[in-house]
Amino acid sequence: MPISTRPDSPPRHCRAFPLPPSPWALLCSESWKEDGPDNSAPPIHSAPLLPLVGEGLLLLPPSFDPSSRHLPPHPLLRLHHLQSLLPPPSPPHASPPRSEPPARPQVPSQFHVSPGEPERFFTAESCTGGRYCESTAWEWSVGLRWDEFLEDYKQMNRSFRIYIYPHRRDDPFRNVLAPVDFEPGGNYASESYFKKVLLKSHFITKDPLRADLFYMPFSIARLRHDQRVGVGGIQDFIKDYIYNISHEYPYWNRTGGADHFYAACHSVGRSAMNKVDMVRWNAIQVVCSSSYFISGYIAHKDASLPQIWPRHGDPPNLTSLKRKKLAFFAGGVNSPVREKLLQAWSNDTEIFAHHGRLKTPYADELLGSKFCLHVKGYEVNTARIADSLYYGCIPVIIANHYDLPFTDVLNWKTFSIVVATLDIPLLKRILKEVEQEQFLTLQENVMKVRRHFQWHLSPVDYDAFYMVMYELWLRRSSVRIPF
Repeated sequence: MPISTRPDSPPRHCRAFPLPPSPWALLCSESWKEDGPDNSAPPIHSAPLLPLVGEGLLLLPPSFDPSSRHLPPHPLLRLHHLQSLLPPPSPPHASPPRSEPPARPQVPSQFHVSPGEPERFFTAESCTGGRYCESTAWEWSVGLRWDEFLEDYKQMNRSFRIYIYPHRRDDPFRNVLAPVDFEPGGNYASESYFKKVLLKSHFITKDPLRADLFYMPFSIARLRHDQRVGVGGIQDFIKDYIYNISHEYPYWNRTGGADHFYAACHSVGRSAMNKVDMVRWNAIQVVCSSSYFISGYIAHKDASLPQIWPRHGDPPNLTSLKRKKLAFFAGGVNSPVREKLLQAWSNDTEIFAHHGRLKTPYADELLGSKFCLHVKGYEVNTARIADSLYYGCIPVIIANHYDLPFTDVLNWKTFSIVVATLDIPLLKRILKEVEQEQFLTLQENVMKVRRHFQWHLSPVDYDAFYMVMYELWLRRSSVRIPF
């Protein structure tokens, strides 16, 4: 239903303004997060806006000048449920007295949400049964808004539909557009796993009119190794691909690609869209290289794809192992951040920072360490976070500007430690300040979130595939406004 009441407490960087037929929407700009203007709205009433269904949230780039009398060309309109920003309606009659609800579990201090945000808990009362009602002892401690997530998750499974652009069987680039015919493996397997599982899932529709989103199935990883294309030809391939689908089908042109998405895990994908700005600024980019410091990645529009080296089964006795090493890292020295880490800690007796080939098995090092370091290399992402979680090691993330996977659902502070690059010289002190009780809680939560970072050819609820689908579900209602 359209909102008929002005939001009383919009986010600090948002301004409420009338926009028929909502009649209220929110105009948000990163530049308002500090000392923004008063709660008046820029004069946009004369702009030729498309009619909106329900409520709207207008998201503007950080470069937007709030004092300007004009919106930038093609702002992104994202439809959201603004009811959550409104106070609950007053009941027409006095309600009968209610009994006190059962006491909620006490949340440890390190798990509290940010100041000003209401604490939310996942309780048994909010679960109605079925496969989504598993043990509720942990959801409230590692996830954000789990009660809302579960309801949304069920709705996603019922109604979310994706249309995949087809290709001919004799298409010369079928190897790029079709899923691989083997089980994916290696450092960039997430891209291939996602496509392979998606094409066999119940989310696919052959009727584009029923689709919430449109999937462009080109594989950056396979284009990179295709001798006809190679790294140097990927940009032209993407440009030609967008030209073809926009002339053969009407769906891209309806929204400027805002309801389209692609998935890529290799860092080459970051520059693959340089010749098609409409993809970078409009389409949903599901990418492993999810750095919000890079201009081509927009955190509220795009989604972070976890980089996962596929593994099967569980290592034995993860929680009972005696982890004698304080911290562990191994990897190539391909960034100033890693150089700084090795300069500070390569000769330490408690933090084991290695480069080059290890003398002991990688798995043994992870199993024998309390903390495992994810350190930015050429990109912010590596498979080390998923490696750490798989082997029950608490990840320590040293990668500034990394838009971590599944942050719409997971509270990373409950199962990892984030260290700024500037604090690398203080790393040992930071880790030793983690008391034993807090360490055990972090490790316990690591064991609970591991399932979100695992791929399966036959997907399992809440695994990496379903979590990526949920991120897409949250981004499904974007449209482009022509000005």
